[in-house]
Amino acid sequence: MQYGEIIEGRFSNRINRFIAEVFIDGMLERVHVKNTGRLRELLLPDAKVLLERNNHPNRKTKFSLIAVVKNGDWVNIDSQAPNLVAFDALKEGKLLEFGKVDTVKKEVTYGSSRFDLFFEQGDQKGFIEVKGVTLEREGMAMFPDAPTVRGTKHVLELVKAAREGYSCSILFIIQLKGCHGFIPNRETDPAFADALLQAYETGVRILAYDAMVKKDGLILSESLPVYLS
Repeated sequence: MQYGEIIEGRFSNRINRFIAEVFIDGMLERVHVKNTGRLRELLLPDAKVLLERNNHPNRKTKFSLIAVVKNGDWVNIDSQAPNLVAFDALKEGKLLEFGKVDTVKKEVTYGSSRFDLFFEQGDQKGFIEVKGVTLEREGMAMFPDAPTVRGTKHVLELVKAAREGYSCSILFIIQLKGCHGFIPNRETDPAFADALLQAYETGVRILAYDAMVKKDGLILSESLPVYLS
């Protein structure tokens, strides 16, 4: 996926989940944060950040915060980017576990949940739930960075769909390079970690891919190992 006009800034502080203050060319500007996660290890005072200019006349902010530097490398924090990357990769046959599919649709409802992707491949129908990962500790990508009741609900709905014959997968898109693998963040959300293990034991595929972060976009890169216990 590719962004529009990108500029650099320096992070100042976060006002709430949606709004932060960033210095742009020496001027303090309020910007939209495209991620409601905590991001405490990333959004540090004076951190170098990337912003996308918004040209919509009805937007209250001129810019959206999409990436931040950690240890000299960019980390994409745009929570919408992983879904776009996954959709393109699945449609183009770049997800090795799936190969070429016949049909891909976004945001398809099943039960009381709406899954990110639905696909058809011959006689097989399936769902993919995509999770963006920005948290890294000691070379391991981790999710979530805050308790997620909604995320656990989605995983358990996938378990139900798998039992009914659908091909189901959870795809973690790691929005940075340099990680050696993926693990659930059990310390932060044990319920999500338990649901993920239950999903795996039911036949739901748990997949992780890292991504190349460029100033103007995010590109799917390599499959990484997943460790659930």
